[in-house]
Amino acid sequence: MNEGLYIGLMSGTSMDGVDAALVRITDTSISLIGYHEEAYTSELRSVLEAIVRANTIDLETFGTLHIAVAKAFAAVTQTLLKSLNITPKQIVAIGSHGQTLLHRPNLANPFSLQIGDPAVIAYQTGITTVGDFRAKDLAAGGQGAPLVPAFHHFAFGRGHSEHAVLNIGGIANLTLFTSTGEVFGFDTGPGNTLFDRWIQTHSGTSYDADGAWARSGNVSRGLLELLLSDQYFALAGPKSSGRDYFNLEWLARYQKRSSGTPISSADIQATLVELTACSVARSLKSALPNCKQLAICGGGVNNNYLLDRIRAQLLGVEIVSTDQLGIPASAVEACAFAWLAARRLSNEPGNLPSVTGAARSVVLGGIHHPN
Repeated sequence: MNEGLYIGLMSGTSMDGVDAALVRITDTSISLIGYHEEAYTSELRSVLEAIVRANTIDLETFGTLHIAVAKAFAAVTQTLLKSLNITPKQIVAIGSHGQTLLHRPNLANPFSLQIGDPAVIAYQTGITTVGDFRAKDLAAGGQGAPLVPAFHHFAFGRGHSEHAVLNIGGIANLTLFTSTGEVFGFDTGPGNTLFDRWIQTHSGTSYDADGAWARSGNVSRGLLELLLSDQYFALAGPKSSGRDYFNLEWLARYQKRSSGTPISSADIQATLVELTACSVARSLKSALPNCKQLAICGGGVNNNYLLDRIRAQLLGVEIVSTDQLGIPASAVEACAFAWLAARRLSNEPGNLPSVTGAARSVVLGGIHHPN
């Protein structure tokens, strides 16, 4: 491993902005030095949201966004460095996930599309930048996602203890540590994406603060069971998903099949939170029935109602935040892409075939130097 200071940049399926983490990496450890998150401009976020909803884009808009997102990533990097009084020359490399627009791992010619040109990031920051992390895993027959379980293994693995890490972003994913030392993982389904989109549509606010609106509603058991009957939840891993699958159009199809009295907006919000909690809990119980501890990270850790619903369905499992394991929950994914950049520069594999389904371990990402 090329030891030293790295920056990880991440923007997830919530499309709310960029997370940047500055870390020190050695062969055996990672320590967070600084963290900064910055929202996209309202204009940029609106365009990204519209494109994902429409599932189409013209070539000029695509090219413009590819550069605009890269500039936003570079600006966040520069703000983080300035706040810590650290120069670009002190940084070994940046690992940039980019912004996902479309994830299609199950086509005859599978792909996962992230924008945010790493060449622009490298040039504007003066720091070697690694990007395009998913492509090689897809080329090897994998899902290209989730990629963070390999980092979870490095940061949170503990021998042969049966435990798990849950990342709740727009989509939720689990990393499972078994008593035999094997590591598995997959996307469980929607994380924050459905109930965030629902409240945006019905109140104009970007998210349901602390799950207060969902807590005011009642779960529709009929609609919940219809949603849980979707074929995705019955699939065994490896599997991955995105907002191109779990979206309000997906919800509307099941609403049309729901019978009985009309369901209020607050009750649907409560039902969508319950869907995330149920899909996570059922996945964990099925894949790792003797799990002793579940560590949670990602934006969902701030939704106490969601955490309450997960706890209610996982009685007997100790539920903690990754803060208690040494890395703040909000910074874990950004840290993961810093670590993946270090793996790339050392020509070490970054994927876990047991997670993604790839034929073998492969080195992930393309390197862009600033000069």
